Amino acid sequence: MPFLSLSGQARHLGLKSNKLAPCPDSPNCVCSDDPQTSRWCEPFKLLVDPEKSWSELESLIVADKAARIATNTGDYLHAEYTSAIFGFVDDLELHLRPDERIIAVRSASRLGYSDLGVNRARVERLRTALREKGITS
Repeated sequence: MPFLSLSGQARHLGLKSNKLAPCPDSPNCVCSDDPQTSRWCEPFKLLVDPEKSWSELESLIVADKAARIATNTGDYLHAEYTSAIFGFVDDLELHLRPDERIIAVRSASRLGYSDLGVNRARVERLRTALREKGITS
């Protein structure tokens, strides 16, 4: 349980026209569907069956003590990550696109302006873990 709670409200979540929302103007977000170069991140490119990939990614999130899955529809997942000290909440969204053999990703802070790279680092940690399991390239 965090020492303080600065959770804020979730915003800009969900799919619109089969895409994740673009990042806000603040530099505390990354998104594979966002054309802004500074906020863009590569989607997870799948090497194995999309269903297996989704299951492995879900397992990684469940294993993280800071994470709580708020929504999982089978092709869209929203997880909330809470920081240990201040209770800041970040939203991670994933969208499975089996025909494209990718999982689109968006990770954004709810509060503040800068996240000191926390959201990009989270996405890259997941990418590395999936790569080590042979799930992504």
